[in-house]
Amino acid sequence: MKLKNVVKIGLAAALACVTLGVLAGCGSNGSGDSASNGSADDKVIKVGASPAPHAEILEQIKAQLADEGYTLEIQEFSDYVTPNTALSDGELDANYFQHITYLEDFNAERGTDLASAGGIHFEPLCVYPGKSASFDALADGAKIAVPNDATNEARALLLLQDEGLIKLKDGAGLTATKNDIAENPKNIEIIEAEAAALPRTLDDVDLAVINGNYAIGAGLDPSTAIASEETDSEAAEKYVNVVAVRSGEESSEKIQALVKALQSDTVKQYIDATYNGAVVATF
Repeated sequence: MKLKNVVKIGLAAALACVTLGVLAGCGSNGSGDSASNGSADDKVIKVGASPAPHAEILEQIKAQLADEGYTLEIQEFSDYVTPNTALSDGELDANYFQHITYLEDFNAERGTDLASAGGIHFEPLCVYPGKSASFDALADGAKIAVPNDATNEARALLLLQDEGLIKLKDGAGLTATKNDIAENPKNIEIIEAEAAALPRTLDDVDLAVINGNYAIGAGLDPSTAIASEETDSEAAEKYVNVVAVRSGEESSEKIQALVKALQSDTVKQYIDATYNGAVVATF
């Protein structure tokens, strides 16, 4: 082979190496950026929540999480379905709006695979006065509004049973609906309504059994409630509000950081000072 050709080949090889080196360098920088972005994503915690009390409680831990290097992003939802589907679809890292019984029922009905990463608080279901000021003031045929979702309707009916207004069929328990009412001496009409709409029904019904978060959001004073679930009752265990995540992610570092912050003395003190018994810390 002539020397001239050897030189040409050598130069071509050198240029190829330089070109590949530049491309590799660009690829390496891209990879580094991607890894950096992945690391940054690991430091962002996206949590879906009801506006009150959940989003309000989450606001109290932003600074603590920031000190640990995490950015907490709170996305508010006004219904009970979307935050679970958003979590299941990977749009959120966690949500904090529901009790454990609702979460389990949602999984069974929707085929999702969500799990609790930790319990935070209990919201006693309360009976608020509408047209009637007390149970004794209820006339024959009085109207009482209750949540229309399965677990909370049963819970409301059990509370009305505890107050002696109705009697449910034996074994109805947490699956009870108004069709399971066996005895109704005052012929009470049970009005089923979406949980979020219950505060707005108070002008049209005698009483309404309202979820704590929606009562708080509507500005209702828990001290005006004429009955509520006991904080040491079975309901407090079955209806503890939890941080929900995709199954298998309960032990991830950022989820553990989130739960630890929510189960802190700071949060407990905030709950006690802010909600007047409408929200009770369970940790």
